[in-house]
Amino acid sequence: MFLAPHTHTGDTLWTLFFTLSLNADSVCPEDVYISVHHCIFFNLSVSASPPPAHRMVSSHFLNESTASNFSAAFDPPCSSDNDPDSLTSQFNEHCLSILDNICPVRTRSVPAVNPTPWFNDSLRSLKRQCRKIERLWKKTHLHVHLLHLKDLLTSFNSAVRDARVSYFSNLVSQSKGNPKVLFNTISSIVSPASPTASIHSVTDCENFLSFFVDKVNKVRSSISPSALSLPLPTPTRPIILDSFAPVSLPELTKLVNSMKTSACPLDILPSSLFKSAFQSIGPSVLSIINASLVSGQVPAYFKNAVIHPLLKKPSLDPSLHSSFRPISKLPFISKILEKVVAKQLTAALDEHNIYDSFQSGFRRAHSTETALLRVSNDLLTHSDAGDCSVLVLLDLTAAFDTVDHHLLLERLRDWVGLSGSALEWFSSYLSERSFSVAVSKFRSSTTSLTHGVPQGSVLGPLLFLLYLLPLQHILSSFKGISYHLYADDIQLYISFKPHEMSKLQLLHTCLDSIKTWMAGSFLQLNEDKTEILICAPDKLVPKVRDSLGQLASHTKPSVRNLGVTFDPALTLDSHVSSLVCSSFFHLRNIANLSPILSCSKLETVLQTFISSRLDYCNSLFTCLSRTSLNRLQVVQNACARLLTKSS
Repeated sequence: MFLAPHTHTGDTLWTLFFTLSLNADSVCPEDVYISVHHCIFFNLSVSASPPPAHRMVSSHFLNESTASNFSAAFDPPCSSDNDPDSLTSQFNEHCLSILDNICPVRTRSVPAVNPTPWFNDSLRSLKRQCRKIERLWKKTHLHVHLLHLKDLLTSFNSAVRDARVSYFSNLVSQSKGNPKVLFNTISSIVSPASPTASIHSVTDCENFLSFFVDKVNKVRSSISPSALSLPLPTPTRPIILDSFAPVSLPELTKLVNSMKTSACPLDILPSSLFKSAFQSIGPSVLSIINASLVSGQVPAYFKNAVIHPLLKKPSLDPSLHSSFRPISKLPFISKILEKVVAKQLTAALDEHNIYDSFQSGFRRAHSTETALLRVSNDLLTHSDAGDCSVLVLLDLTAAFDTVDHHLLLERLRDWVGLSGSALEWFSSYLSERSFSVAVSKFRSSTTSLTHGVPQGSVLGPLLFLLYLLPLQHILSSFKGISYHLYADDIQLYISFKPHEMSKLQLLHTCLDSIKTWMAGSFLQLNEDKTEILICAPDKLVPKVRDSLGQLASHTKPSVRNLGVTFDPALTLDSHVSSLVCSSFFHLRNIANLSPILSCSKLETVLQTFISSRLDYCNSLFTCLSRTSLNRLQVVQNACARLLTKSS
């Protein structure tokens, strides 16, 4: 701002007063007679920095000896009852009783975010010793105590550095064989966490619960009843699985050791303690798992979920419920049972070739890369032949949440070939499920989950694929239209000669049939997110767009397909630009870790964050221009400089 009153004795200068992100008022120059310049007085409106966020937590606080103490105290409860619910209740009660004895529930104030996860008990003890000697020196003022304090501080700072280096090195080593876990772990440290829901009471939890329930009910109710019929031949599928085989303790131990830890408020034992003490609790867990497999009944405890609202994007308004997605958490032991079932079910599906040939989601030897490779190859082949192509990407609204349980069980029986106790197990698995919303110490009431495959589960994605099996008969009936599925992402594409624009009418008919079948399956297309890419010479694009009719409004200059940006010429230039930008963003974050990681550990982190991005669907890069390849080479050169610490 320009100060109208003069702030100096001369008349040849003006004084400008600048502020940045501050509100200044009552600006008043005053001559204090110590210089030719006046002193400028003003008031600033500054918000006080909030104190570090802390929260009160009541929990069994574990330490390094908890696992050994728990294992020593655990005595498998004797029971002749083979009921899965009874065995589960006895196991949970016994585990809780032992925990209450060896580490009773305590309430303490903890930081909302732990800024120093490497700060262990040894460092805390050394810090207390430093404080003790510091107080002694301040009391005596003796030089010997000062020297002792300096030695302790030197040792403490050195120990902190070593602990920090060791912490990150262990993180990298433990997750070396699992890039996904390593990515999530390091990303949570070097990148800001997504804000959580602002929940301050049980009422807030209830409001989120109502929103999530109403959202799904609204989608279900919007399906037109008149569209609930589309005749499809019921396949005569032979029985492929009528019962699940019990598992052995070595098999179960191997499975549990391979699972990553997770956190769920419903867990009696934290997953880390569960895995550490599995040698002791393994026989009891085995009894529960095998009782469920043999009886075809899933314990009620396994069917309860806790929903945690998570902001979809940091830029969204956290005051709106629609800005959050529900993250479902299930008990750790329930995932063990699901993994056992999934392994046996997948083996039967593979053996009898039940999957849709053009479904790439959640299947061995199938991935987003195989799906995109087929689609892009077909489009490029037709382009080389002088054909025009139209690619349609379909999106479903809350697809996993609207699945009808009755229809799913029918398709497991008729389209898959399940029967007997295996089918009864899935009937029990889907029935009487419930969930609640919980954040911090607040938790809503529990409500029933009457439709949808369980979110956050192991079996949920697989069951959804089987639910879509009838769709392949509809899509394959339209000759001239190709398709590929990846879970709930549907790709349709049609190619034609420039003089065969009338073939696009077949695309309209196909989409109408898909909508009709989906309505009968309680699924709904999200037409607002339907995207269409026209792959044709520039002079023919307007004609193709006009021939699309009502679909013309969905055409885009580029589309994001399973993580890869497609452009009309399939040059992937837009994809490379996005890839380079995100790679350098992560490189800047990783540079902050380079001083505390050894060369080998830093190489692993770079492979996880950068090389994995460059390698994602790299079989599509055969069409890249030299310019795009050079841009990717620049990223690799930057990685090499960071790794070798060269300029």
